[in-house]
Amino acid sequence: MSHTAHIPSHRKPRRSATKLAVRAGVAGGVLSTLAMAGTASATPSAEPVTETLEMPVLDLDLSAEVSSAVTTAADNSKAAALQGELNTLEESARTGAAAEAKKAKEEAQKKADAEKKAKEEAQTAAARASRDSARTTLSGSGSADSGTTAEAGTGVKAPATGSAAAIVNFVKAQVGKAYISGGTGPGSYDCSGLVQAAYRQVGITLPRISQDQSLKGTKVSLDALQPGDILYWGSAGSAYHVAIYVGGGKFVGAQNSSTGVALKSLSYDPPTGARRIL
Repeated sequence: MSHTAHIPSHRKPRRSATKLAVRAGVAGGVLSTLAMAGTASATPSAEPVTETLEMPVLDLDLSAEVSSAVTTAADNSKAAALQGELNTLEESARTGAAAEAKKAKEEAQKKADAEKKAKEEAQTAAARASRDSARTTLSGSGSADSGTTAEAGTGVKAPATGSAAAIVNFVKAQVGKAYISGGTGPGSYDCSGLVQAAYRQVGITLPRISQDQSLKGTKVSLDALQPGDILYWGSAGSAYHVAIYVGGGKFVGAQNSSTGVALKSLSYDPPTGARRIL
């Protein structure tokens, strides 16, 4: 066994090569600076030289940068999520407003339709009351040419006088003339052209087309027709045919290209409704 095996070593620990190199570099730099300063002081006429050495600074605080980047990303995510929620709320608000507007429009339309219907019914009732109060029962019989006609559905005979008689006489005088679409007379007519021309005889200007003519005047029942009333086929406002009631359960109308202007019974082609202008 060696007698020196347990004798502790008195050598100093070896320093790392990197640290030694750094220290050597720093020492060398200091010595160089001192040498230059000594040289400058040895030359009286030379101006003092000042040299500043700037050492690079290394910022190795990476944890702060990472933390800042993470915070920025989190803030961006929150902002995006908040914007998405705002967009959703705005879209929901627009959808709700559109639904409310549509509902309000539908309710307003229903109210307007109800008011229109009530007004028409009131006008019809007023017209019927006026006719009942002015109606005179006449005895005997007469021909349509003499101006005495029977009320449809009542059997009561009332005279067609004044403007009504002028309209009836005019349309009867057109019987046999040709039907031509767009015709307004005097040689040919279409249905609305004949009605317009008849009322022009008494100084009343009617719209040109049957749809508009079916809305003029006052709505009357088919059981209470009077000579000169306008008959229409189809819905009021969208009628596809019109004619003139001449009494005795008959009407005159420009029917089609086959029949032309003809005198027909109501049973031949029952109308949908009637309007009274006079």
